[in-house]
Amino acid sequence: MHSTRTRIVTVTMNPAIDMACSVPGFAAGEVNRVAEYRMDAAGKGVNIAGLLRMFDLPVTATGFLGDGNAGIFERYFAQRGITDEFIRVPGETRIGIKVLDPEKQSTTDINFPGLPPEESHLAELKATVARLSEEAAIVVIAGSLPAGVSPKVVGELVSLVKSKGAKAVVDTSGPALKSALDAAPWLMKPNDAELGELVGRPVSELNELADEARSLNRKGIATVAVSLGSRGAIFVEEGSELLARPPRIEAVSTVGAGDAMIGGLVAGMALDLPREERIRLATALSAATVSQAGPALENLDKARSLESEVEITQL
Repeated sequence: MHSTRTRIVTVTMNPAIDMACSVPGFAAGEVNRVAEYRMDAAGKGVNIAGLLRMFDLPVTATGFLGDGNAGIFERYFAQRGITDEFIRVPGETRIGIKVLDPEKQSTTDINFPGLPPEESHLAELKATVARLSEEAAIVVIAGSLPAGVSPKVVGELVSLVKSKGAKAVVDTSGPALKSALDAAPWLMKPNDAELGELVGRPVSELNELADEARSLNRKGIATVAVSLGSRGAIFVEEGSELLARPPRIEAVSTVGAGDAMIGGLVAGMALDLPREERIRLATALSAATVSQAGPALENLDKARSLESEVEITQL
């Protein structure tokens, strides 16, 4: 980033405490025994913030946290060196239960609803994002919205970030993604299903996906990354359409893979990496995350070892 701004801000309006349980032979309606489990402070922007800190980038995280169980997040931020600008709301941050069955290689998600923030909390978040955006290079708005928050808030935040001279990155879905699109963030990362929802019809062929990504480019979105699961991802920027295919790996859990991809793209931009290196890094980080149970990598070793195996081709 050719600017004096280096700080990256992540916004997570609906964070969660992820409880990942390994249950061999999981069966609904039966008594199931947990082999092992872990609890992580999570939510898209939280995961992305943790990953960015591995590149020694200065990171501030904001959004809404329940004051009743904020401790696990506070410890995480302190350990990772993330500046905590979360707005505390009464109650407890939701828990997301992920049941991983190593035998079937399946993940069952049980997601609790998020805490509904008051109007005053939303006003405080907007003021915080406005203030932080004045010194930020990039602001990442990621994840779902808590109950009662209008999708238009995402578009408003994108416009706010842009008005302060920072680059807005969005990773969300449904009406919130549509709201972001109308405000034209700098980078969007829908998956193939979310892109289909945006355009109003299923899109699965690579050339169709690239066409739709190009049309988003023309609406003012500089980089469109379309994640395709094990097929890899399409990256469309002005004058460049690339397909990145990850190496073959044994998938343990897809939780956090999209966050790793966004984190890699944002880190690549902040570190001024050339386009193909950014894409290679993002794809390797995503693949490394899929190869483990938790939503966040402990270090970059696995991803670094996979980078050379990422195949990048022109579309």
